[in-house]
Amino acid sequence: MFGVKRHRLSVQEVAARHRDNLRHNLERRLEAARARGNDELVRQLEAEADYLK
Repeated sequence: MFGVKRHRLSVQEVAARHRDNLRHNLERRLEAARARGNDELVRQLEAEADYLK
């Protein structure tokens, strides 16, 4: 393709983006669980967050 620069991500960059996406999605899920008052799901998601640290 003409005029298009392609940037190939390193394995480390891909891994970092993946972790960031997981954390972002987990935070949204936690907010939703808290808003619904689903304490059991909040505990499970908090445990998942600890695992991701």
